[in-house]
Amino acid sequence: MDNPWLAIPLDDYEGHMGSAAVQQSHTLAELFACSLRHTRPESVAVLGVAGGNGLDRISPDVTKRVCGLDINPHYLEAVRRRYGNLPGLELHCADLANQAVQLAPVRLVHAALIFEHAGLEGCLRNALSMVAEGGSLSVVLQLPSPQSPDVSASPYASMQTLSGDFHLIDPAQLRGTLSGNGFRQVWETRYPLAGGKAFWMGIFERPAGAPPARTSQICHDAEDLQG
Repeated sequence: MDNPWLAIPLDDYEGHMGSAAVQQSHTLAELFACSLRHTRPESVAVLGVAGGNGLDRISPDVTKRVCGLDINPHYLEAVRRRYGNLPGLELHCADLANQAVQLAPVRLVHAALIFEHAGLEGCLRNALSMVAEGGSLSVVLQLPSPQSPDVSASPYASMQTLSGDFHLIDPAQLRGTLSGNGFRQVWETRYPLAGGKAFWMGIFERPAGAPPARTSQICHDAEDLQG
């Protein structure tokens, strides 16, 4: 069976994420900006880049290579049109869950709401393989809500085709898996959303030799992100 993401128009996805019932686009962009502030990466890979939400937060003075990965080639074409001026832009069409991706490692891999769709097997192996020694992995997960379905209702009916393949990931499970792979968590936050939902974000470092120096201020607190 074809991956349902191949049949969802980008307008539907972006309309859904920005709709009054969901209101997640701005928050996801801010959390990406948070990971950029913490790591100040020379290179970054965004897993499930879709139409490039948050790429405008990248500072070309700091980040010289930007890799976007997605299963839908039409999404990647939209990124090329919108953000073709980003330095060192690379766009890779790949099924992260089922295809081993060969990508020169980067200083930051950002994975927001990707493991819920692609799982913690092939997709996580790909993510870890992309993190350079001394680099970081930032992960955004959706937390369970007793008030709202995992995939929120909105005027965009195509989004409901994802419901059967969407599975929440326990941050503690992810933390344990990453620890077993040599990554250490350096920061985390929980961010409340509309409709009783919430995001969790963690930043994990892959040490190279001696532990990397800790910054005095990682990023704004969750309360600051709401502005």
